[in-house]
Amino acid sequence: MSPSEGQSPRVSVVIPAYNEATRIGGVVRRASTVADEVIVVDDGSTDNTAAVAEAAGARVVRQTKAGYIAAIRRGFREVRGEVVVTMDADGEHDPKDIPRLVTPILENRADLVLGRRARIPRLSERFLDWLARLRVPQAHDTGTGFRALRRELALKLQLRGRCICGISVLEPVVALGARVAEVPIQLARVEKPRRIAWFHLPQVWYVLRWLVAGRENRKHHRSAGGRWNP
Repeated sequence: MSPSEGQSPRVSVVIPAYNEATRIGGVVRRASTVADEVIVVDDGSTDNTAAVAEAAGARVVRQTKAGYIAAIRRGFREVRGEVVVTMDADGEHDPKDIPRLVTPILENRADLVLGRRARIPRLSERFLDWLARLRVPQAHDTGTGFRALRRELALKLQLRGRCICGISVLEPVVALGARVAEVPIQLARVEKPRRIAWFHLPQVWYVLRWLVAGRENRKHHRSAGGRWNP
């Protein structure tokens, strides 16, 4: 997907990272084979994550430790590609899935594409997905951090708070009326299943508030950024 000389990149990858020096190099190198631009947002790492990412070919943006959502916001402001992909820095997401993620957008069939895992390991995540489908029936894996969206849409999103759940991106997309799709992805590293992850409890509260305040959320996003027009 490398752009021709003088052309803007078509696909940009944003990778929020915190203390991932042992993994980030390989992630960047693999992502660079299928994307035109790779941006690592170093969220105040205390190891040499930034140096390793730069050596692997990424453009590194540094910020003080502000959290996942702040890193995503910063990455969205930095990208130059027409399609933006977000992925984790720990090597769990396989960059080989990036072409599958961006194709529905490049073919104008979607504005946001979620990477759907074959198996959701935790009951708490499955419960979150069930709640989210009350608003977005086509979204079966809302907790995924592996997603693609149009740059124009990314810049229009009103991302708020520090919740690391996938709903924090999905919620403003839905409020703008953008088209959401899913594609299957493979995880390079599978977690051991656990019945409940207690850190999901704040995310459940976030989703419940989203469901209850759906109309107010739509009003907020439309007044702040206008209706999405692909």
